[in-house]
Amino acid sequence: MDITLSRAFVTVTDPDKALAFYRDVLGLDVVMDVPNGDFRWITVGSKSQPGVAIVLTNYIQGSPDDQSYVAGLVAKGALNAVHFHTDDLDGVFAKLAEAGAEIVSEPTTQPWGARDGAVRDPSGNLVRIEA
Repeated sequence: MDITLSRAFVTVTDPDKALAFYRDVLGLDVVMDVPNGDFRWITVGSKSQPGVAIVLTNYIQGSPDDQSYVAGLVAKGALNAVHFHTDDLDGVFAKLAEAGAEIVSEPTTQPWGARDGAVRDPSGNLVRIEA
C-alpha cells in the first residue's frame, strides 16, 4: 500500500491577500478558485508537483464558537501552514522581504541539518522554506 499527499488545507482570514502571497510572491499556480457566499476555496500548486495541491480557504467548519476559536488561533499566528523546498532559498527570502512579508527567521542552517527560514503569510500562518 502506498499513501501520498494529495492536498493540504490552509485556513486564511483574507482570501485575496492569501492569493497575492501564495501566487504572486511564492509563485504558485492557481488551479481553481471557488467562491461560495462569504467563503472561498483557492487551490494553488507547483508545476513541478502537479499531484500536490494547497487549498487556501476562509471556511471553518463547526459551530460559531468553533469558528471564533479557530479564527483567533489564525489571527495569533498559532497555526503552522506548509513547508516548502526551493533551490534558491536566499532568492525566495529576498522576494519575500521585498514584498513586505513578515520574516520570522532568516535562512540559517538548523541543528537538524536543514537550511531553512520562516515567514508568516498574511493571515499569520507560519510558512517554512528550506533549501
